[in-house]
Amino acid sequence: MVLEASIADIDFAALTSGRTYHPSPTAWEDEVLYFLMLDRFSDGKECDFRGNDGSIVAEGADASTRAFSEADRDNAISTTEEASAWRDAGGRWCGGTLKGLTGKIGYLKRLGVTAIWISPVFKQVAFQQTYHGYGIQNFLDVDPHFGTRDDLKDLVTAAHFLGIRVILDIILNHSGAVFSYDADRYPTSEPGAFDPRWDGGSYRVAGFNDRHGQPIIPFQRLPRAADGGPSDDAIWPRDLQEPVSFTARGRISGWDHSPEYLEGDFFDLKDIRLGEGQIDTYQPSPALKALCDVYRFWIAFADLDGFRVDTVKHMDPGAARYFGSVIHEFAQTLGKDKFYLIAEIAGGRPHAYTTLETTGLDAALGIDDIPDKLEWIPKGRRNPSDYFDLFRNSILVGKGTHTWFRDKVVTVLDDHDQIRNQSRKARFGATNPPVSLALAALTLNAMTIGIPCIYYGSEQLFDGTGDNDRYLRECMFGGPFGAFRSRGKHFFKEDEWLYQELAKVLEVRHQNLPLRRGRQYLREISGNGADFGFPRMIGAELRSIVAWSRILDRSEVLVAINTDMTEDRTASVIIDHDLHQPETEMRCIYSTNAGAIGTMSRVFEMQDGKRFVRLTLPAAGVSIFR
Repeated sequence: MVLEASIADIDFAALTSGRTYHPSPTAWEDEVLYFLMLDRFSDGKECDFRGNDGSIVAEGADASTRAFSEADRDNAISTTEEASAWRDAGGRWCGGTLKGLTGKIGYLKRLGVTAIWISPVFKQVAFQQTYHGYGIQNFLDVDPHFGTRDDLKDLVTAAHFLGIRVILDIILNHSGAVFSYDADRYPTSEPGAFDPRWDGGSYRVAGFNDRHGQPIIPFQRLPRAADGGPSDDAIWPRDLQEPVSFTARGRISGWDHSPEYLEGDFFDLKDIRLGEGQIDTYQPSPALKALCDVYRFWIAFADLDGFRVDTVKHMDPGAARYFGSVIHEFAQTLGKDKFYLIAEIAGGRPHAYTTLETTGLDAALGIDDIPDKLEWIPKGRRNPSDYFDLFRNSILVGKGTHTWFRDKVVTVLDDHDQIRNQSRKARFGATNPPVSLALAALTLNAMTIGIPCIYYGSEQLFDGTGDNDRYLRECMFGGPFGAFRSRGKHFFKEDEWLYQELAKVLEVRHQNLPLRRGRQYLREISGNGADFGFPRMIGAELRSIVAWSRILDRSEVLVAINTDMTEDRTASVIIDHDLHQPETEMRCIYSTNAGAIGTMSRVFEMQDGKRFVRLTLPAAGVSIFR
């Protein structure tokens, strides 16, 4: 089959005719997202795991990778040479595929995931190891490392069959390294070489790069090939080959300097000119219009449920608004009334809020201060109010308390680049915490306001750390860059305590509407039942019960974690006065102490009318009451 070479080749009527598309959810805050890097998730060659139907996949014609055990830890770094090879493998393609992911939908379903967010699948430049998917050469095709377009469609069909939606990571701001500069300023230490960094002026272009990375192709719209299809050279679709599609102003060095961060290149990724003008009078460029049609195509072709839009900070607000309007309107014609657009917006919460409100994108990825606090409150190194106040700042958002953040922020504990950590990257598990503390952190994420997102491997307590993003991107399927510095061993282990307990927590979330849509209150606690206050660090440590309520209508659910990793803790915890009468009881519906589930906690009343329950939590434990 010859693939479309230009937007004009797309037959939208044929794509959509007679099809019934998967509907959007009623409320996205009901969902539990799971973010995975496709190259690092599954190659489909594993055995000794449970398939989508729940049965054990013990052997198979193509099964070669068995489950990890503690004896396999560090098996890839036993010598200096092996350690170097393991590290190098983390910077290259490792082998994860769409078919591999399709075979693991059951693993995600049983965990409690309801929507998967997949790193970009589009065809990459052929001469680089852009396994992460952000170096796109053909926006209308799937990279052969991942599989085919039909593999993507099959994945979405399988996910929908099991009740899981699919969100695809997409890029508007830039392409891969599809051309090279003929720079004439900023000489480097190499004789005759120049560093094309942004200074506000344009650079000459040597030409489009061929499949080997050589700029030997004229920088212009290419003639249609004899077979009518795209090639591995330059950029596709042909609509993006016009020189005016690119700003061609060199790489960004001042990441917070405007207009540099709006029109400069991300390193060697090439900035696409999206248009010009103020937001209300914005004029989209032909390139932006073409990209809108590209992503309309992927929705229609694969029945996708949402997009995560990369690098929105580096786009004109008018471009983001135009794109959002086009995509939302098109999705509605397919019956997807709440097709979700999640924006990566660096630069702080005020900027994220303003961007969402002015562009009409649906939610911001919480990559600023949220992950820091999700990690360090359970570890006892942050004050809980610092996190909970993020969701109560009605002065900032100009809205009533609690209302805006509920479905406007995607919260995640770990992620694939940890912008906040800059040169030193570390997953939650890198500090070797008790496994129950990892559950406490994931519970804090899942049971507080926002749309929770699990980063792949967190449910297996991956411990990646180092001075490069690659150490956050271990292979779930083993391969040459397996987690825990291993190789050849997979991690689809449903008998692990953390996986099983997180599944129980997420089921409690699913069964209790207040935990998904309710208002939220950090609760005051007391050791003596008389003197109450919000939990705070003493010195540099917080060893305490941290409790919060989610309230919807006449129902309150109380969630508590213990940040003391070594000792059980007991505390009196304030609850809502109007929803509980003295001498009534709240029931424990989940606890890491299995024997406590089903027990009752009596409601007490103080002389001033405050009402509370008394809770005891095991070290690093979790309890939920209703």
